[in-house]
Amino acid sequence: MGFAGRDLISINDFTNEEIEAVLDLAEEMNSRLEKGEGMELCKGKDMATLFYEPSTRTRGSFERAMHKLGGEVISFAEAKTSSSAAKGETIADTVRVLENYADIIVLRHPWEGAAKVAADYAQVPVINAGDGAHEHPTQTLCDLYTLRREKGKIKGLRVCLWGDLKYGRTVHSLIYALARFGAEVLCAPVQGLDMPEAVLKGIRSEYNCVPCKVKPDDLNSMMGEVDVIYITPFKPYNLALWPDLNAGSPTEINIREALEKTDVVYVTRVQTERRTKVGDTESVESYPIMNGQLLREFKKKPLVMHPLPRVNELAYELDKYPRSVYFRQAAYGVPIRMALIALLLGASELEVPQSRCIGSLLRKIAYERYKEVFGVRCPNPNCVSNHERESRYLVPEFKMLKGEPLTLRCVYCDYETHPPYIASSEWHEGKLENKRYYSSDSFMLGRIKPKNLIIFGSESEAQARGFKRSQYATSPKKVRRGGG
Repeated sequence: MGFAGRDLISINDFTNEEIEAVLDLAEEMNSRLEKGEGMELCKGKDMATLFYEPSTRTRGSFERAMHKLGGEVISFAEAKTSSSAAKGETIADTVRVLENYADIIVLRHPWEGAAKVAADYAQVPVINAGDGAHEHPTQTLCDLYTLRREKGKIKGLRVCLWGDLKYGRTVHSLIYALARFGAEVLCAPVQGLDMPEAVLKGIRSEYNCVPCKVKPDDLNSMMGEVDVIYITPFKPYNLALWPDLNAGSPTEINIREALEKTDVVYVTRVQTERRTKVGDTESVESYPIMNGQLLREFKKKPLVMHPLPRVNELAYELDKYPRSVYFRQAAYGVPIRMALIALLLGASELEVPQSRCIGSLLRKIAYERYKEVFGVRCPNPNCVSNHERESRYLVPEFKMLKGEPLTLRCVYCDYETHPPYIASSEWHEGKLENKRYYSSDSFMLGRIKPKNLIIFGSESEAQARGFKRSQYATSPKKVRRGGG
């Protein structure tokens, strides 16, 4: 499958081979930039940058990249107030207008899943430049490029993800990519800002394990106050993120040993613009600073990376540390985005070996979009499908995961929910009195074929469609399992 005309909404939209192809082309682009060679690959093409949130590096590097390719840029730096969004225009309408002016759209938006909506409605390629706390795939491409240039490889590196892992969208895309390329991941979140459950469930689904987490005092353990971290694998026989650990439940490893082998520390700032709970304020106040004294705990002299901007979590003294690469990391955004733009616009073509796409892994554990769902909404309040403006035309959509309990995954933000009631579209002789609904955790889930399954968010939704309560329809708090 070629790149031309495609969207990049999630890092999982590209196979490992495709990611490597982008990195290789970026290396070629970077070499030509260093030599001062001109490139007119996208001459006559226009790119629209539609940013509903502030940005320096991402928007700047995208626009610089397009100019270096010989193209033009239509910029909406403050789209929330400077575009018709201020008048109530929806995302779908905005991109359908912009596709008449631009050949490719780069979107940043505070709502999770907004980039997917844009891609669904636009007839030109859409690139996700960050959607809420969901994903930031082009930053991950930049991060992988940085690792490859600075360390010569990705596989086998031990990477510590440090700081705000709850709202930091950069690490949500990065953790998938690191796992896929065989890096070892240690999660070191600030207290209360753990990696979201939706991300962890995705890792479990695809890799049968969860990344290691520093406990119980989070980053304080890095300072020597705690000597042990606990690793709890989803399936103890498959520790894809930590392949060198012995099977066991739970496994423990000495934090000092982990620090001695750490190759990269990826620091993130606290995402103050996304904090919604009072408890998060306490985390901000106790947010540790990565400085020279703390860095000395890492015996292997690791790379220090940061997606920037920094606030107080990264000391300025580390700017002189030879392995601090965050400014080079930002600079690499130009060749990476040059490569991506050229490929999606069809200005560059690469032969990529066919392989099993990461999407095929997801299809093994999830059915395609499931339509027979009534009265079920995504549990994520910041999902694009839950915002009144977009809900005028968006219908909540889900993929149904295989197995039990019944689980639906939102197609926009990847959050999961467990709806309480089910029914079958095939009832005995088609008689109304035989239309019954059941608890989703009852044995009937295994009896109903997926193609006939109807899902309800409440009993009232089932009754409104002519279904009657069965003896196996219990309240959600007292769900019956098994039996018959």
